Amino acid sequence: MAGKEKKSFGSKFTGFFKGIAQELKKVTWPTGKQLFRSTVTVLVVCAIVAIIISLFDWGLSSLIKLLVKG
Repeated sequence: MAGKEKKSFGSKFTGFFKGIAQELKKVTWPTGKQLFRSTVTVLVVCAIVAIIISLFDWGLSSLIKLLVKG
C-alpha cells in the first residue's frame, strides 16, 4: 500500500454525501405536468391490469367450480 493513505471514517462519510449532492445536481427533474401525466398513466395501467387479472380469476374460478360439481 505504498503511496496510499488511509482515509478516516469521517472523511469517507462526508465524501460519500458530497458525491450524492453532486450527482443530484446532474438529475433532470420532471415538471409538475410531466409528473402528473406519468402518475395518471401508471394508475390507469394498474387499473387495467387489475381488471384483467380479476376477470381471469373469476373465469378460472367458475371453470373449476363447474369441473368439481360435474
